[in-house]
Amino acid sequence: MSARSLTRREILVATAAAGAVGLLPGTLNAAATSSSIRPFTVNIPLEEIDELRRRIMATRWPDQETVADRSQGVQLARLQEIVRYWGTKYDWRKAEARLNALPQFMTEIDGIDIHFLHIRSKHTNALPLIMTHGWPGSVFELLQTVGPLTDPTQHGGRPEDAFDLVLPSMPGYGFSGKPRGVGWNPDRIASAWAELMQRLGYDHYVAQGGDWGAPVSSAMARKAPTGLLGIHINLPATIPADVAAVLAA
Repeated sequence: MSARSLTRREILVATAAAGAVGLLPGTLNAAATSSSIRPFTVNIPLEEIDELRRRIMATRWPDQETVADRSQGVQLARLQEIVRYWGTKYDWRKAEARLNALPQFMTEIDGIDIHFLHIRSKHTNALPLIMTHGWPGSVFELLQTVGPLTDPTQHGGRPEDAFDLVLPSMPGYGFSGKPRGVGWNPDRIASAWAELMQRLGYDHYVAQGGDWGAPVSSAMARKAPTGLLGIHINLPATIPADVAAVLAA
């Protein structure tokens, strides 16, 4: 196993903890109607956080690796260090406040609640941009882009570089609803994103996605919804034929 793939694995281990937000219930501020856009605030009860920490610290560990390097994968000591951090040191309230400092919303599309951040630029004529996170991540991985993309003049850019950002949580991730059946493949998510952008009043926009967000953005390009001007992808995911068949079911 190469050093590069090991680094990727360690990133996934750490990122998976960010996906733990899906284990914690959020708080809706308004009752839902079929196409309404409702404000959303994250407010996790302390007992839920304590229970998650208890489960993290109750991890049953495998035996230590039989080699002195990482050729067998992430070393046990390193993994235990990461888990101890998430179980005892990670400040969820700080993360919660970081999310709540940005405009968050919820809307039902295709029978499922979709959580998303919608940050409008102060610059006129900002180009709308919908960005899709990866697996097993969340919108947290995109938060550092908010400042440079919505307010480029504060980061060495020009007003014409500005974007209005839409950052949705994919179905089953973060605070979005969990699918109750099969079929939520990249094409279906792409259709939901097109509906979301239309619902927000954008008649033209661009899309970006990385990792699992890449096939979603690619599907948007294939489906060519009205108003989509172009896409940008990074870390494109290669889906084996058997997996693709399952996703399409």
